[in-house]
Amino acid sequence: MSLAHIHANRPTHFNRPDLTLAPTVAAPRIRAVPTGTEARGFVLYVGIDEAKAAAAGTSLNRIVEALKALAADIAPSAETYAAVALAPEGAGGRDVDVVRLALQDPAALAQHRAEPEEQDRARSGVVVDISRKRVILDNETAALTYKEFELLQYLVLREGRTIDRAEIIASLWNSADEDDAPNERTIDVHVRRLRSKLGRYEDIVRTVRGVGYRFDRHADVAIRQSTTPSPDLF
Repeated sequence: MSLAHIHANRPTHFNRPDLTLAPTVAAPRIRAVPTGTEARGFVLYVGIDEAKAAAAGTSLNRIVEALKALAADIAPSAETYAAVALAPEGAGGRDVDVVRLALQDPAALAQHRAEPEEQDRARSGVVVDISRKRVILDNETAALTYKEFELLQYLVLREGRTIDRAEIIASLWNSADEDDAPNERTIDVHVRRLRSKLGRYEDIVRTVRGVGYRFDRHADVAIRQSTTPSPDLF
């Protein structure tokens, strides 16, 4: 799952709240700050995608710039930093929870890791759990080797694109010595072994004759990913 900085021109105008009319209230105390630490700022997670922003007549960039400008109005010395959260298409859950996981909010990650294992058993079929580096077949963990999982993950993260054998070798064996690097026929062997362990779901790894292999979205396959996609470097 990477974070991309938001770079956009500040909009020429937008509605800001009239801060001069805001009543003066006592500042609320910050929740328990551990001894030896001090509050240096805060994070505000905003859960909204481009489609919802457009439906509201705005965009993510405009929202970010408006919030940054508001912070500058309230506290001119405040420093701001914004990042966009990238998540897999169709990731379920509340928008703000998806954002917190994508940006690796410690509390959200802790809650996610503490969720009962029974969630893994909520459905039959294939679960490719990228965050935990495992594959579950009909509620049983598949005995994939490290390299077999790497191969499957590489295809899954490039869903719908045919990957030729040369690219697989260059990407998954890029640190191997020339004598240890596999040839294209060896890749076929790796794929056959992977498919044999996928059992009746072997067809999720498709062969494109004369080209290579691909993964297409399949009704029996669920992809789990608590953060943004990994760059396939382990």
